[in-house]
Amino acid sequence: MKKKVSLAQLKKYDVNQKILEALADAQSRSILFSIIREGMTALELSEKYRIPLSSVYKKISDLEELTLVKVDRWSLSESGKKFKVYKSRISRAEISIRKPEPTIILSPN
Repeated sequence: MKKKVSLAQLKKYDVNQKILEALADAQSRSILFSIIREGMTALELSEKYRIPLSSVYKKISDLEELTLVKVDRWSLSESGKKFKVYKSRISRAEISIRKPEPTIILSPN
């Protein structure tokens, strides 16, 4: 007997839906588009946008999962701690909602 999949379950695995949700989130959008030209650490992003550091890490993790963000390099602090420097993989996002399903065009960075 085949188990029916609900619309909510389908959306859970729909990459376009997840990208739309990430771009609709103001904090994720701020993070994503502030690291197009030059990468930043999570701490720098937290301080710049006054977002709790734990939230920045969660947003970055979600953006990495969608392959919208990458670790550009590692940075070493004066105290010897290593920090990831994140950079956006996209430089622009275009969303069209003319059809029943939205279309997303991402321009590589």
